[in-house]
Amino acid sequence: MAELTSVSWTGLVRRLRKHGFDGPYQGGKHPYMIKGELVLTIPNTHRRDIGVALLSRILRRAGVTKEEWLER
Repeated sequence: MAELTSVSWTGLVRRLRKHGFDGPYQGGKHPYMIKGELVLTIPNTHRRDIGVALLSRILRRAGVTKEEWLER
């Protein structure tokens, strides 16, 4: 089975949009994306990749399983 790998910020945004999220929108210190009632804060990485541990936490909050993420 494939494992999660680090992803660029733009890659994260693009893939979250495929999972139904809108945005990103600028708010406070961090941008966020919206899907229905769910507001998902995403990191402002300043051009660095998002590591596997942080990606796992983001996906858990987004309600996206690892399998769903990897199949797209």
